Amino acid sequence: MALDLTAEQKELGRRNFEAVAGELTRRDLMKSLAAGAAVVPLSAAVYFGYDSWKGNKAVKTALIGCGDEGGVLIGDHNPEFLEIVAVADIRPSNLKRIFEGEKPPSPRKGLNSYYGKDCIKSIRQFGHYEELLDPGVIQSLGLEAVIIALPLHLHDVATIRCLDAGLHVLCEKLMARDITRCKKMVKKAYDSKLLLSIGHQRHYSMLYAHALEVVNSGVLGDIKHIRALWHRNNSWPLNPTEAQKQAWYIGPDIDGGHCDIPYYRDGWCKPIPKEDAEPFLNDRDLLKKAGFKSINELVRWRLYDRTGGGLMAELGSHQLDAASIFLGKVKPLAVQGVGGKFFYGPGRNDRESDDAVFVTFEFPGPQHPKAGKGGTDTSDIVVVTYSSMNTNSFESYGECLMGSRGTLIVEEERDVYLFKENEPGKAKSGGKETSVAITSLKDGKPALEASSTWGGAGSAVIKQANAPRWDTNVRGYRSEMEHFAYCIRKWDKSLGWEKKDGKFIQEVPRCHGEVAMADAILALTANMAMDKKQRIEFEPAWFEADKPDVPETRYGKGQPV
Repeated sequence: MALDLTAEQKELGRRNFEAVAGELTRRDLMKSLAAGAAVVPLSAAVYFGYDSWKGNKAVKTALIGCGDEGGVLIGDHNPEFLEIVAVADIRPSNLKRIFEGEKPPSPRKGLNSYYGKDCIKSIRQFGHYEELLDPGVIQSLGLEAVIIALPLHLHDVATIRCLDAGLHVLCEKLMARDITRCKKMVKKAYDSKLLLSIGHQRHYSMLYAHALEVVNSGVLGDIKHIRALWHRNNSWPLNPTEAQKQAWYIGPDIDGGHCDIPYYRDGWCKPIPKEDAEPFLNDRDLLKKAGFKSINELVRWRLYDRTGGGLMAELGSHQLDAASIFLGKVKPLAVQGVGGKFFYGPGRNDRESDDAVFVTFEFPGPQHPKAGKGGTDTSDIVVVTYSSMNTNSFESYGECLMGSRGTLIVEEERDVYLFKENEPGKAKSGGKETSVAITSLKDGKPALEASSTWGGAGSAVIKQANAPRWDTNVRGYRSEMEHFAYCIRKWDKSLGWEKKDGKFIQEVPRCHGEVAMADAILALTANMAMDKKQRIEFEPAWFEADKPDVPETRYGKGQPV
């Protein structure tokens, strides 16, 4: 992400961030002391407001979809908050993997690591999730909630079905395949008076929370550009062993197509295990009932327009969600971009989805009329660029915020670097080799200043910088699931989703349906802009859950059912 930073400059950038974020937090603590408030150690539970869990029983929960993302969620869940009592998946290999997990450093630890190797006897297993939703099964399990980690085109179908069954839902991102379905999910949650949370986990990341504090303090100055990216290199030949070939299915698909061995190593175009293909070759209706047209579509669903949303839905939605958080969740003004299938083709991991995307968003700055802060400057625009490609991984993924007084870089969800801009006429006033600290200007607002000394506040408060490759507090998955459980235990169904003065009366997940729908609009409208090769202006009604207006009505890239 930081192209020309040396190891020394990165370390300095980390220390800069720790010092500034720590000092800002210290000032907040001092204010709390002055007000007579108790000072407690900063943790995710304290920060996100669910530290009073003690005495509550774990929420009995089922996992629907035991693939890659389901494995990540299981690997980071806290059994004190969510007790997994059942799992459902139509792929035998996924059911096996969700129990066994994967070897470190994979985050997919498996159920055995939490509940013991005998848990396969006590945790119920189902094929299609409809079996799980039988009223008798729900009652016997004492089931209260589900986590849905199915392919994208099934998010709305499964969510609505689970809400109808009386269960609270945490559904993985992207919320749904189109905005019409997103709005149906929100309406169903409101009508059923049950909780719906969507898995954009950055809303629960302590790393991003501290980065947001720095952004909100104003020390970066006037932010005009955010550069975000997530590049990967999936262009290397697969070269399987004979043993691997024997374990994979090669042959006719149920739709008349062919199941082959991928040409390249590619997480989206995976080999098809024989154990996953055989049940559907023997009973073709079984796969269709589950919502898939072929075995290829089941295993490689991200490659198809019908079942997946491409790079913007799977990767770009994370970066655009982060950029939107940094900008105060203001609604975007417009988007344009270029995307296409520039590398893959027949015999070479072919797909319907783009293998490279390059998009540009326009967001209102704080002085813009549409920022909601009383501004009148229509030229106050923040440009957010996003790119994702499959043929180069030289840069790490992340976001770079460029302000008039400083630069903040979030890299791989585990490192944050902060640098001050050089001031004209002042030697060593900023740059990549300068230590910084917080000072206050005459108006009392904090500012970055060059500093040769370091305070101790940063190291006492900020623990996320230079974190391990997978850190629970940084990633946000655990906090996301813990807060979901907390909201369930606090939930009063008689009040439901009632609002007062535009705010929910009850505590709700940070990424509830209305928030997640906005993220889906960003990602899916970008797909439409690339498909139509035009600049699309966002309409306010698209973001209102109770209005039928949606972008696909005017710009929709075909959304086959």
